[in-house]
Amino acid sequence: MAHYKLYCIGASGNSYKVALYLNCAGLDWEPVGIDFAGGVQRDATWRGENNAMGEVPVLEVEGKRMSQSGAILSWLAETTGHFAPAADERYEALRWILFDNHKFTNNHAIHRFQKSFMPEPAHPAVLAFMRGRAESSFAIVDKHLADRSFMLGERPTIADFSLAGYIYYPKEETGFDIAADYPAIDAWRNRLAALKGWKPPYEMMPVGSDLRIGREFK
Repeated sequence: MAHYKLYCIGASGNSYKVALYLNCAGLDWEPVGIDFAGGVQRDATWRGENNAMGEVPVLEVEGKRMSQSGAILSWLAETTGHFAPAADERYEALRWILFDNHKFTNNHAIHRFQKSFMPEPAHPAVLAFMRGRAESSFAIVDKHLADRSFMLGERPTIADFSLAGYIYYPKEETGFDIAADYPAIDAWRNRLAALKGWKPPYEMMPVGSDLRIGREFK
């Protein structure tokens, strides 16, 4: 039995942040799928046992469960030492993790959901609004990465894993061609992809059921 269990689905970029960390850190873990498409995360029992917020990822270790990718990554870095920011970088790492959750991942993920996972096509104005917000966030990160290898400097930390949640999904699914439009982000994600243990999201987490038509794992 694996030491860490990650409750997740393949389409969840927030789950991927933690999965990618665990794999690149070489930790003993396994993905555990949930029936997201069936709405299990809305079930009161599931929420009581796993996460009152009704979201993945949920990390289980030694019988305890925790949620929210930023909190999980911070805890893992503190308890394992892998990809931990230096003492004088802790608040800079937190600054980027908060920006990621509030802007970078949030805007990109909502645009992707509206584009590819809605039961009916999203209203063009809604899609355009979210795309504009995502483009603004991407521009900030692209500029930041123009003169550094990783978010905090020359080595990867949990800040990088946080921002990496949605950048490896297919451009047909996200609507963003990162390689063409954001060269610094593209170079950075290629450096992350060169880490031992890297895998793309659907390969890393081939479990659960998500909202993609025809994509279901057991």
